[in-house]
Amino acid sequence: MRVIRGLPSSADGPVALTIGNFDGVHRGHQAMLSRLTEAAEDLALPSAVLTFDPHPREFFAPGAAPPRVSSLRSKLEAFAEQGVTRTIVARFDRRLVSLTPDDFIEDVLVRRLDVRWVLVGEDFRFGKGRAGDISTLRAAAKTFSVEAMRTVSVDHERASSTAVRHALASGNLEHAAALLGRPFGIAGRVAHGAKLGRTLGFPTANIRLKRMPPISGIFAVRVHGLGDHPLRGVASVGVRPTIDDKGDPLLEVFIFDFDRNIYGHRVEVEFLHKLRDEERLPDLDALKRRIRGDVADAKAYFAAKDPVAELAPR
Repeated sequence: MRVIRGLPSSADGPVALTIGNFDGVHRGHQAMLSRLTEAAEDLALPSAVLTFDPHPREFFAPGAAPPRVSSLRSKLEAFAEQGVTRTIVARFDRRLVSLTPDDFIEDVLVRRLDVRWVLVGEDFRFGKGRAGDISTLRAAAKTFSVEAMRTVSVDHERASSTAVRHALASGNLEHAAALLGRPFGIAGRVAHGAKLGRTLGFPTANIRLKRMPPISGIFAVRVHGLGDHPLRGVASVGVRPTIDDKGDPLLEVFIFDFDRNIYGHRVEVEFLHKLRDEERLPDLDALKRRIRGDVADAKAYFAAKDPVAELAPR
C-alpha cells in the first residue's frame, strides 16, 4: 500500500475514495473498506483512504480528547490488510479546519485527489463548522459519484469507535472484540525497564506508550511476533501506582514459560480477559503476592479455553 503523508499538491490519477478517522478499524470501518475495494475494482480505479492525523478531537480539545483505539501505524496496517492500495494521511490543522465545504470539495477532493467515486458514512460531516454533509457532497458532485454506507450493528449496538472505547473502559473485552472483529491489541517495541519484575521473579517485556491507552488494569493476554504461534501471558497496562507516581503509561507483559532476550522486537499484545483493576499496594512483598495470584488467575482463564484454538497460528 502506498502511503502519502500530507495532501498532494495535485492528483496523479483518479481514485475511488473513502474518508474518515477509522480509529480502531472496527467492523463498521471494515465494511466500508470492503465496499471501497469492491467499487474500485468495478471501476478499475485505485482504492484510496483519506484519513487524518492528529484526530480532530485531539486538535480541538487536546486535554479532553478520548484515547485512541489504534495507533496510526496499526491503522495503516489494517488498511493494507483490507486491500487498500493508497492512503493519504492529511494533517488536521488550522488550514484544513478553515476550509468551507465547497472549498474542501473543490480543492481537496477534485483538484488534489481527483476522486471519481466517494464513500462516506451516513452521518459524515465536513468543512468549517462541520457544515457539510452527504447532501452537500451530492449537490456539488459534478465529476464524481457519492455513496453512503449504512450503519453496521453488533449485538444491537452501532459499531463505532466510541462504543469500542466504552467496552474497553468497562473491562468488557469480549464485547470490544465483537465490535472490532478481533481482540483489542497494542503493538510496540520491547524496551528496557527498571528490571523490577525480574527482581520479583516475574520478568516482563515493557512497551512504553506514547499516549494513555483506552484500557487499564491487569489482563490475560496473547503475545504475537515472537514465533510461529502466539504466547500466553499476563499483562499490566496503566501507571503502576505501587511503583511510580509520575503517571506515565506503560504496558508490562509477563510471558509464561519464556526466557529470551527480546529487547527491540516489535510485538502485539492481544487483551483477552480483564482480571482486575490497578491498585496501590503497601510494599513490594504485597505486590509480589498479587502478581503470583494474577498469574494463577490468567492460567486458569486459559485452561478453561480450547487449547487447540488458543494455539492456532494467527
